Amino acid sequence: MKTYAGLFVLLLLILSGAGSFAKSLNELRVSAIPDENPQEMLRIYTPFANYLSKEIGIPVKFTPVVDYAATVEGLAAKKLDMVWYGGFTSVQAARRAKGAKRIIMRQEDARFKSVFITQKGSGIKSLKNLKGKTFSFGSVSSTSGHLMPRHFLLQAGINPERDFSKFSFSGAHDATAAWVEAGRIDAGALNFLVWDKLVQTKKIQTDKVVVFWTTPAYVDYVWTVRGGLDKGLVKKISQAFLRLNYENPEHKKLLDLHRTRGYITAKDSDWKGIERAAVASGLLKPN
Repeated sequence: MKTYAGLFVLLLLILSGAGSFAKSLNELRVSAIPDENPQEMLRIYTPFANYLSKEIGIPVKFTPVVDYAATVEGLAAKKLDMVWYGGFTSVQAARRAKGAKRIIMRQEDARFKSVFITQKGSGIKSLKNLKGKTFSFGSVSSTSGHLMPRHFLLQAGINPERDFSKFSFSGAHDATAAWVEAGRIDAGALNFLVWDKLVQTKKIQTDKVVVFWTTPAYVDYVWTVRGGLDKGLVKKISQAFLRLNYENPEHKKLLDLHRTRGYITAKDSDWKGIERAAVASGLLKPN
């Protein structure tokens, strides 16, 4: 009798554990670094949440956050399951959130770029011309809006703290473009896909603002999952992104929202260069 009672208790414990495991997969909590304004973030990522929900068979909830650091802390605390990171923030997340893994990136992110912009007639035609000028990066934690522009400025012999008359952080790529257009700053740097979108949607006046320098290519944005997420679920998520086909009209709508023609598998090792650039620029301590 005691044996049956023991088995019964053991069965209850197993079922209880299975229920807790299942509960953890009842909803996939997704976020993204806030590199554009909140309304634009919701416009882009809500359709992705709906698509993923159908593909993986559980509800997917997109939660916008106030700053880049919140996405790193959310993944580390397991309050977020998957985040769209820039390259630098993905490095921070990999360090902070044990077991975090990069899984999917856009084709374009294998060769990403930043553009440096200024007003026509400013006299700024190269990085050297930025000495003594006012300048804006995007967010302090942005790869394409700060880390890599700073990296290439330093390579060109321009130290922001020493050589700009003043520099600031706009907080977002579209904000940097708006600041330059309004004459609030002499020049700024932002990611090339946001610049292209601003031009295509006529939200920037190209007869007033021009690109005067484009960086060499580097690896950037990537979907990253937290440690401990069910491997089967991670595989389903990856397959859902890889299935998106630009020739399919419904898929094209999603891909256009993320400014890509398709996704590819990501490898953690590809971000070692970003980590080295962050350390060399003084934005990250050696590991």
